[in-house]
Amino acid sequence: MPVDFTAIDFETANSHGASACSVGLVRVRDAVVVERASWLIKPAPGHDAFLMWNTKIHGLVAADVADARDWSEQFAELLAFSGEDTMVAHNAGFDMGVIRAACEVAEIPVPPLSYLCSVQVARKTYELASYRLPSAAEAAGFTDFQHHEALADAEACAAIIVDASRHHGSHSLAELAEATGLTLKTLGPTAPKPTPTVQFVQT
Repeated sequence: MPVDFTAIDFETANSHGASACSVGLVRVRDAVVVERASWLIKPAPGHDAFLMWNTKIHGLVAADVADARDWSEQFAELLAFSGEDTMVAHNAGFDMGVIRAACEVAEIPVPPLSYLCSVQVARKTYELASYRLPSAAEAAGFTDFQHHEALADAEACAAIIVDASRHHGSHSLAELAEATGLTLKTLGPTAPKPTPTVQFVQT
């Protein structure tokens, strides 16, 4: 089954997208995981506060990323790993929002990345009480992983897409999107806000 893509997952220090503190990446070729990568990221100054809630979720604190590379130092490696692949993520709006926000804060052009959301795919594939990553991954036959560890989450996401592709008889992400009534979206820079027009009324 020639289903090729890169699954991605970010963890953040707080609620701002530019606070990415770890990333996990999984490359899939012919519906098989062929390479994995993960690393810590030092969040941008001004967005580097680790909130207790976030730390409770992923276990990371500021000291863990003190010697890590920042976004501008590691982003080229992230893009090199994914290459021309469509990216998939569970709740992709969050992960693509991280890329956009972190690039904008670092003053790096936001790349035109194609992506598909595994939450939306799961909703069109399984009948579940919850479509959170552990539940959807279990439906795909991927269990016993460390949720909120970026690499484990990326691999769980990949398992959902592979299983859904088999379920729908799809041979590419484009075919999977079509079979599930979804569309491959493209990340791009935020459109500039229009300059308000001021009208002077003579009285």
